[in-house]
Amino acid sequence: MAQLDDLPPLREVIATHDLRARKSMGQNFLLDLNLTARIARCSGVVEGAHVLEVGPGPGGLTRALLAEGAAKVLAIEKDARCLPALAEITAAYPGRLEVIEGDALDVDVAAHLRAPWRVVANLPYNVGTELLVRWLTPPSWPPPWESLTLMFQKEVAQRIVAAPGSKAYGRLAVLAQWRSDAQIVMTLPPEAFAPPPKVHSAVVHLSALPAPRFPADAKMLERVVAKGFNQRRKMLRAALKGLAPDIEDRLREAGLSPTDRAEVVPLEGWCALARVLG
Repeated sequence: MAQLDDLPPLREVIATHDLRARKSMGQNFLLDLNLTARIARCSGVVEGAHVLEVGPGPGGLTRALLAEGAAKVLAIEKDARCLPALAEITAAYPGRLEVIEGDALDVDVAAHLRAPWRVVANLPYNVGTELLVRWLTPPSWPPPWESLTLMFQKEVAQRIVAAPGSKAYGRLAVLAQWRSDAQIVMTLPPEAFAPPPKVHSAVVHLSALPAPRFPADAKMLERVVAKGFNQRRKMLRAALKGLAPDIEDRLREAGLSPTDRAEVVPLEGWCALARVLG
């Protein structure tokens, strides 16, 4: 395994600091520094960029981002056990790594990084989807981030890039594809991690669009899509009946059939319906 820097191998770091991954925190550590380097490169041109990393653990991806030339990495880690290992990386890259102990859902990233920043993370499985939705639904657009390069369970990654008509197509696909270009750039087997998860993983890269693909009020779109996919087996006229007393007429006005189901409605159709209902 090639070393990115003069720091010890990750297995040695984990043994030294007794960093056994905790299932309760959704932890699965990626130990191959060749793979972490590939993820860093998949995020685009890192050199000179400000980067947010969530859940760095022992710091394999952190090291890769710094080795690729990131001007600053803000690493938010909830597990205090990992802080001594991350402190060693801070010492190896003076002035370029800031570590915050805490919950990424509560940190004001804008107070620490220069916009637009990149987000690159092997997200803890138990908060990954919630973080993604928050990044995709800021108060205004374009967002303070330029791109998101995120590790998910492969099933979740497929939901983000899914096309209409597929079983994976749903709320995540609509929210992601409305405001970004999303693609799966890497897949990883369970054995790449310690401990190995029960599922394959995948890295999704999302590049923020300067404006949404189609006009729509964000809150109304979120509401319509959530309601539609909450009862995805029902026809739209039944799944969305609580949104308006004349929902069938509204659906037709948006160019949709009341007897269609949510999974066949394209992004443009959801946006049209949000405009009609707005």
